[in-house]
Amino acid sequence: MSLAEQVLNGDIRAAARLMRDIDDNRHSAIDELKQLYPRAGNAYIIGITGPPGAGKSTLVDQLTASFRRMGKRVGVVAVDPTSPFTGGAILGDRIRMNRHASDPGVFIRSLATRGALGGLSRSTADVALVLDALGMDIVIIETVGVGQDEVDIVKTAHTTCVVMVPGLGDDIQAIKAGILEIGDIFVVNKADRDGADRTARELVNMLEMRHGQEGSWNPQVLRTEAQRGTGIEELTGEILAHRDFLFTSGAIHDFLRERIERHFVDILRDSLFKRVLAFMEGDGTLARVVDGMGSGAVDPYTAAEEVIAGMMGNAKK
Repeated sequence: MSLAEQVLNGDIRAAARLMRDIDDNRHSAIDELKQLYPRAGNAYIIGITGPPGAGKSTLVDQLTASFRRMGKRVGVVAVDPTSPFTGGAILGDRIRMNRHASDPGVFIRSLATRGALGGLSRSTADVALVLDALGMDIVIIETVGVGQDEVDIVKTAHTTCVVMVPGLGDDIQAIKAGILEIGDIFVVNKADRDGADRTARELVNMLEMRHGQEGSWNPQVLRTEAQRGTGIEELTGEILAHRDFLFTSGAIHDFLRERIERHFVDILRDSLFKRVLAFMEGDGTLARVVDGMGSGAVDPYTAAEEVIAGMMGNAKK
């Protein structure tokens, strides 16, 4: 059987191999994903984002335990910082979730950012698709924690939780990067720290200044102490409440359409870039353009237009 068929049969080892192939950008993984795509779409995806030190990994660990108590199968995609030496993920997130390692109802996969901005790896959506096809009810995606530009998660997750923490020298970190706009739920973690009340209060004030459409979701600010498990059940309940809102209001249809469009455009962009680069390297165009730009004889804008025109001319032939 193909890896895709094994994944659909619930083979965890096959899923792990396919995720490795996806992360390594092997072409064979594309054929497997083609088989899986029509069978996916059942998992509910939760995004956990926020600045470094907010306790996201511990929160994910507690959420995983909470959903397991409900009998849900949980997949976790932990996007870690990239090792400057090997290019792989520094597995700090997976270590914090080690208590679930022997649970057959939990699958945890770490991914390196590999230079991608926005808090996610380029392979995150495809790895989540594999977990979906594997039969996971819940897929939790934890972003890398770069702080102020982690907005890509909203393109993938049904529910996005923005995790804040008092005492980082910035009362409302969310104001800075549009993170305030992407959150469906806001969590003030480590709520036992000094300043937690102030952080929560200012978040509430900022959210009240937002002018949402009538009938739209109203984000709540919750307090948790993930290390102690305090507030986790309330957070789980709010996530499920947001899920119910999406389906009962019909907002899920617009969300899914937008996500499908973005996913397609991302795949198209990557595919075109690879083909253009292969085309340029194949006939020496890339070297000629670089040499021309170095001497000032060629500008990059004209060169790019000529390369695209050349590719389109070859395609018509």
